[in-house]
Amino acid sequence: MDSSIAFILLQDGVVSGSIYALLGMALVLVFAVTRVIFIPQGEFVAFGALTLAMLVDGKLPGTVYLLPLLGGVVFLLELGRALRLRSGAALPRAFLANVVLPAVLFWLTSRLTGADTPLWRNMVLTLLLIVPMGPMVYRIVYQPLAEASVLVLLITSVAVHFVLVGMGLVFFGAEGWRTPAFVDGQVDLGVTMWSAQSLFVVATSLVLILALWLFFGKTLYGRALRATAVNRRGARLVGISSTISGSITFTLAALMGAISGILIAPVTTIYYDTGFLIGLKGFVGAIIGALASYPVAAAGALLVGLLESFSSFWASAYKEVIVFTLIIPVLLWLSLRGGGHSEAEE
Repeated sequence: MDSSIAFILLQDGVVSGSIYALLGMALVLVFAVTRVIFIPQGEFVAFGALTLAMLVDGKLPGTVYLLPLLGGVVFLLELGRALRLRSGAALPRAFLANVVLPAVLFWLTSRLTGADTPLWRNMVLTLLLIVPMGPMVYRIVYQPLAEASVLVLLITSVAVHFVLVGMGLVFFGAEGWRTPAFVDGQVDLGVTMWSAQSLFVVATSLVLILALWLFFGKTLYGRALRATAVNRRGARLVGISSTISGSITFTLAALMGAISGILIAPVTTIYYDTGFLIGLKGFVGAIIGALASYPVAAAGALLVGLLESFSSFWASAYKEVIVFTLIIPVLLWLSLRGGGHSEAEE
């Protein structure tokens, strides 16, 4: 291996690692706040990439049908809750968020979809279609199980993963999709040439990570999520709603998944089930961070990207095995030092 090949592999590893870092941080966030090991995180990546690719191709994406379906289920659940409590105060808001909003997005997408639609508009539409699915999934699946054990929540996440993969096949089909590069050209960094697309992916990931840091450190909702992550009972005692915290958390997870899908769409061909493997690599980074530390999870995800890139050169047939084997020494180390996330007393 000469230096030119090493720099190419380094570039690929940094690009992949930056995307895995977003997913790893999302997994840490969801687990810290809700105790859910969110295996379906990868499905939001696949849905984001497939939605953008179909919009770029001038076709109506399957998410315009999936979003009203999920919204309808959420509204029925809220209607049943209102009937049990004999209080309809929350119904107007639930109707607007879960019935009216998906219908408006369906109409808006059908009107704006076309081969000549600007790329930035397709990106915005993609985010608008994917992000609301996060709190909807939380309301349908995880909110009723908020007091369940971590094991029950893990089994539920596996079930949600299979359901979303099946929905992806139904609404997107088995065909693979890919988008053109967002930015063309090469950038001379002195020691090597980097593609402008790679720099765009890395810069976007860094901007999003910085935005999350500002959100958690400077905003009221961000501090509320941090408090919930530290002590759920204490957060409830001071008036922080665990339901609202969970909904915001899943919204952020869906946002990070959708942006990751948008970023990865020009890099590789995405199928309805591709997100699972991508999400697992982000999960490896989250495990390195013991499902508790955001900086360590991001650094671990970057390590995963570099390891995957260089493994593809030395032993391409075993690159996935090498990446996932990284979990074993990390788990052994966490076990020996007695670290990791301990479930807060409820």
